Amino acid sequence: MSTTTIRIPEDLKARVAAAAERAGTTAHSFILEAIAEKADQAERRADFHAVAEQRYANLVASGKTIPWEKMRSYLENRIAGKTSARPAAKKLAS
Repeated sequence: MSTTTIRIPEDLKARVAAAAERAGTTAHSFILEAIAEKADQAERRADFHAVAEQRYANLVASGKTIPWEKMRSYLENRIAGKTSARPAAKKLAS
């Protein structure tokens, strides 16, 4: 494991120490967990954006979409346990 030095303002250091104590852990472990959580969050956000970009590219390539009103009605019916035909994608109006 490598060592990294970070400079933390005194007020933040005190907040971290207090939060770590409340959590029943050390400040070091608390900081490592916070860094891991932030890295996970950044990775999930990047994955989310990649999926969104791919879906948008697919929409542009096919030119097909489902109006939100129809999709919302379909989803509401599904949530309510009702049988509902899935709306068909149609070409966007030019």
